[in-house]
Amino acid sequence: MAGNAEHNTELGIPAEEHGAGFPPFDATTYSSQLLWLAITFGFFYWIMKNVAVPRIAGILEDRKDRIAGDLGEANRLKDETDAAIAAYEQALAEARNKAHGIASDTRAKLKADQEARREKAEADIAEKLKAAEAHIAGIKTEALSQIGDIAGDTTSALVEQLMGKAPTKTDLTKALKSAMN
Repeated sequence: MAGNAEHNTELGIPAEEHGAGFPPFDATTYSSQLLWLAITFGFFYWIMKNVAVPRIAGILEDRKDRIAGDLGEANRLKDETDAAIAAYEQALAEARNKAHGIASDTRAKLKADQEARREKAEADIAEKLKAAEAHIAGIKTEALSQIGDIAGDTTSALVEQLMGKAPTKTDLTKALKSAMN
């Protein structure tokens, strides 16, 4: 390219010193380049065929065997785990049944105990109720017996307030008897 020649002269390098162009494209060196390409390719091919590929194949075979062993171990462990889970579930079911039985027995005992306490409490309450009713009846009888005295005192106080003079006992008794009839 003419631009390259001008560019190189601008750098101060004469065209004779740097060559005519890019060396791999130089037609005079094609044959030696092809020979070295063939030798290098053959050498690398031989290294790959005799060294690298057998090592890689060995590594892949080892990995394949290790993976197969690991899968076998994983299957064995999975079977053991499944068996352990089944045993656990069976034990859990038995424990639940036992717990339900214990809970049912406990409920029955608690219910019987509660029923006995309730009956005892009801009997105690009935006894206390009878005693309270007898006490109330006594208080009522006493209060009714005193109602005449209370009414007399109240009436006497009212009459004294209204009239300024307290009534006599006989007048008060007559008035109360007539009021109660």
